Amino acid sequence: MDANLKLADNVEPLRIADAGKSVRHVFIRDYVVACSIGIHAHEKDGPQRVRINLDLAVDEGAAEINDDIRNVICYEGMADGIQAIVARGHVNLVETLADEIADMSLHQPQVRSVRVRVEKLDILENAASVGVEIERYSQV
Repeated sequence: MDANLKLADNVEPLRIADAGKSVRHVFIRDYVVACSIGIHAHEKDGPQRVRINLDLAVDEGAAEINDDIRNVICYEGMADGIQAIVARGHVNLVETLADEIADMSLHQPQVRSVRVRVEKLDILENAASVGVEIERYSQV
């Protein structure tokens, strides 16, 4: 097995869920999208594979979930939001894409914090990926 892939497989996210603070951890793992991204001319010729990991610290609140999707953060809705951001057009930097995903996530009133990792998968021959990870907090 390629040593770089093995190392990437061993990366674990930090613990976010916290029963004492009524915080639920909602996440999307290894979401791969075709994205027009990059500063180099060859990166503007067509989309490239980008892997996104999203971790949300969600305030559970006092209300019951009652097995109702309206009472939780919908990960499908979050994935649709990522797709909408990617569909807007070319982005130069992975940092910009990560910031836009974080902003979209924090527009959900229950989200206390968000961690976004954006990885370009086909850039360096001897690396599984390159990218950035950011964390942002709600101002509420």
